[in-house]
Amino acid sequence: VQLQASGGGLVQAGGSLRLSCVASGDSFSSYAVGWFRQAPGKEREFVTVINWDGSSTYYADAVKGRFTISRENAKKTVFLQMNSVQPADTGVYYCAAHTVGLVAAHTAARDYGYWGPGTLVTVSS
Repeated sequence: VQLQASGGGLVQAGGSLRLSCVASGDSFSSYAVGWFRQAPGKEREFVTVINWDGSSTYYADAVKGRFTISRENAKKTVFLQMNSVQPADTGVYYCAAHTVGLVAAHTAARDYGYWGPGTLVTVSS
């Protein structure tokens, strides 16, 4: 599976942004997909994950209630809707695929086998 994240850019605090993660490969629809982010000088951190059919999601406390993850398997795409963004949301956002797709419980980056290049999100105050 190959992944490509897009949709990053510059946004003002309080604004919205939607990221997309497009995949290639036949097994994508059976994988869980997570979003991670990495701010300058900091470690990569978990943001959210969705299971294979979108019936289960899990969010980091820092984004709960503001971000929404969804997927369209027919388009091999996972979305991250980011609302009410804050300067602390600034970073490079990565999507990653986990082969155990039944649950949305994978929060450790080391457990994901497939990663795409990130997309930069900058939130100005």
